[in-house]
Amino acid sequence: MINLKNKFFFTILCLLFSAGIRAQGKVIDRVIAVVGTNTILQSELESQYQQMVSAQEPVDDNSHCKLLEELLFQKLLLANAQKDSLDVTDAQVDQELDKRIHYYIQQFGSEERFVKFYGKSVEEFKVDLKDNVRNILLAQKMQSKVTGDITVSPDDVRTFYKNIPADSVPLINAEVEVGQIVKKPKTTPEAKKEAKEKIEGIRQRIMKGESSFPAMAALYSEDPGSASKGGYYEHIQRGQFVPEWDAWAFKLKPNEISDVFETVYGYFIIQLIERRGDEVDARSLLVSPKVDASDLLRAKQALDSIYTKVSADTISFSEAAAKYSDDEESKNSGGLILNPYSGASRFQMDELGQMDQTVAFAIDKLKVGEMTKPMPMSSHDGKQAYRIVYLKTRTSPHRANLKDDYQKMQAMALAKKQQEAIQVWIKKKSSATFVHISDDYKKCTFNNKWIN
Repeated sequence: MINLKNKFFFTILCLLFSAGIRAQGKVIDRVIAVVGTNTILQSELESQYQQMVSAQEPVDDNSHCKLLEELLFQKLLLANAQKDSLDVTDAQVDQELDKRIHYYIQQFGSEERFVKFYGKSVEEFKVDLKDNVRNILLAQKMQSKVTGDITVSPDDVRTFYKNIPADSVPLINAEVEVGQIVKKPKTTPEAKKEAKEKIEGIRQRIMKGESSFPAMAALYSEDPGSASKGGYYEHIQRGQFVPEWDAWAFKLKPNEISDVFETVYGYFIIQLIERRGDEVDARSLLVSPKVDASDLLRAKQALDSIYTKVSADTISFSEAAAKYSDDEESKNSGGLILNPYSGASRFQMDELGQMDQTVAFAIDKLKVGEMTKPMPMSSHDGKQAYRIVYLKTRTSPHRANLKDDYQKMQAMALAKKQQEAIQVWIKKKSSATFVHISDDYKKCTFNNKWIN
């Protein structure tokens, strides 16, 4: 079955892998298929197969044929995107490529390890992969044109569910919905004034040449992501940091230093190193207003009062979260923490544990409808706060049903309908497009008729 929609991340990994192999001279490449004017290389197929093995996905004697069909579909999408004059901008290509390479650098632990492993610089990788990434984005755009307008009705979902054989109904793992009410200690005007005066003094020392930005950042910055690197950030995309940071970063000239500006995290100054479209390298220095133990105690006491009101049914948990919580993300959903992997409110327990082990541990002792007493937490910026954690729902492992798993069944029904549309599209377009497959792969059993 063709499923390109979620394969971009995997494909970029394969591109990196195959680029690394070719750089080391271990593959004698050859063309194994042609779709329109687009070729499929043996190295593309082998790199995808090796990634399946590395990811411990099941492989068998037909795996190469399945992967080749995925590649044939991708090239058919690309051929028709070119025919229809679809386009993606250089900025879109650069943004997607930078995002993916940044992820892989994180996996290696540093850019130096990444470069050492592949034997080429990040910029050399970008040059090598740019055309491939553009083609993948074009293929995605073409697929969106084929399936983007497809929807499913409630009747479609019910029919889809009824037609699933009884022994094939999916098993749904245990899931939970978790809410929180967060109270952060208030920053006093005196603390804000002290922090602002401190960073203004630091800026003056840098501007007068008494010290360098990297040295002052290493000594005084309270930004855990950059202080140890002299404030240095690289490959920062527009929108990745708070709006105030972006506003300065994208209007400074190289080596220029910003004025002091305020954000939710405290006071910043930044120095632009280089800007490339919607991406910058910059140095950043943060000084946050100090919060003492009495401020933290007052936050806990405020949360104690909220806990008492919810416990007495004076106000519901969701109402209290919307009214009192200091966490902007969850308060707008009645306190529910949203799953970053799915965008929904349900978590499988392993997903929740990966995101926040303290929450996973806390709800393990709760019954549905119960909440913890105020408990300490660290916010995203490393500051101390308090929160109440609430267990809204918990499901046991079960076979899928429409009552509890409607959204999952809806997604599966939509995927099936999209898949059927793709099969029709492949049949139509492959008959009107030049397709050649090398003799040693013609023995493959494909789901689609690629050669007429």
